Formats: sequence, structure tokens, C-alpha cells
Amino acid sequence: FVSGKALLYLTPLGCGQYEAAWYGADWDVWAGYFDLGRSYAALRQSLAGQSAYLDAALAFGQGIRVLRQDRWEALCSFIISQNNNIKRIRGIVETLCNTWGEPLPGGRSSFPGPEVLASLTEEDLQPLRSGFRAKYILDAARKTASGEVDLDHVASLPTEEAAAELCRIRGVGIKVAHCALLYGFHRIECLPVDVWMKRVMSTMYPQGLPEELLPYAGIAQQYLFHYSRSHPELFEA
Repeated sequence: FVSGKALLYLTPLGCGQYEAAWYGADWDVWAGYFDLGRSYAALRQSLAGQSAYLDAALAFGQGIRVLRQDRWEALCSFIISQNNNIKRIRGIVETLCNTWGEPLPGGRSSFPGPEVLASLTEEDLQPLRSGFRAKYILDAARKTASGEVDLDHVASLPTEEAAAELCRIRGVGIKVAHCALLYGFHRIECLPVDVWMKRVMSTMYPQGLPEELLPYAGIAQQYLFHYSRSHPELFEA
């Protein structure tokens, strides 16, 4: 894992245990990154009983955690993710880091900050092969670097206002804004809705999520998304 200039290596030992080695930051950085201060077991227990479908999703995805990513990295990465697949997203992000990020131990590179990307052109970004997303990446970098969209200020706003502020960036709609807020600002009440979640909502929650789930909608969404994508047969006509 890479976050900022910090590196984390995890070696699986079996039985759900890992050996960890980290560089460039104290362990507290990674404890925050993985949201280790929150008991997800207790959270799953508190969310259980709302519906049989959610109970199945909670049981199926017990290792899920919502990461606390860097704000800029989350925003830029979700801009890249639009109408894209995981393999291409990884490739674009890797090329972005290797080309404009700072070298890190082990041959890795940091995620380039907005001030680095702000001076580039769409032609400069051609090696990414990011297509129409190139102009969105540049607009996000320029507005963030200049302070026109101040991510620290966004963090202080109520969720709806924060989403509206992020939507000032070209190519950022409500789904990307909610994804960035959930992962980059840890607004766990945000509910990003993609194709799979549209199926879940229309089939399982046509009246919307129960009120009890709303404060944790973003975390519940992760369980529902993972379970649903792993069981597409549940949505076959």
C-alpha cells in the first residue's frame, strides 16, 4: 500500500493474519488509513436485523473496511474511475505515479499532488491513455492547487454542501463526489450509487434505506455492493 510518501507491506501468514512492515510514517498513519479505531464487528451487529438481505451481506463481507484515503488521491482516483474498469484504473494510476510522483523505496512512487499536475497539458497526459478523463484530471488539479476548490474547506462543510463544492470541478458529478467524500473525507453517511447499487436499491430498497442505516450508509453500501456483485443471480429475472 502507498499513501502519500508512506509505504506498507503486508505478508499473509494464514488464518487471516499478516506480517506488516511500514516505512515513511508511524503505524498510527496506517491505523487511521484502515480505520482500525472502529470496531466493524460491533458495527455489523448494530446494523443487523434490518433485512435478511443486509444480514446476508454483512455475514458475507466480514473483512470489509472503508479506508481513510488522502483527500486529493481519493478525488483524483475516482475521477479516473469514471466509466472505467479496475484493470485500466490501476494502469492509469500506476503510470500517473511513476511519471510524476516522487520515487519511494522498493521501486514504488508517490501519488503526484495537484500542484505537480496543475501545470501540465492534455498532451502531457497522453501516456496515461485516460481519454476524456484527462481534462477532468487537469481541471481538478488546477482548481485544487489554486485553492478555488479548497479540500480543507470542503472537509469543514456539511455533506450536501461539500458535495456541491466538489461538483464545481469539471467531470465531477454526485456519484464521484460521494465516493471522494466517503473515502477521502470519511463521510460514512455518503451513499455512492453505481450500476450495482441501483439494482440493490430498486430491488431490495425501493423506498430507500431504512432510517437506522442512514448514518452508516456508506459502510452499509460496501457490504451490499460486494455481496450483490458476488451474487448476480439474485437480480436475474
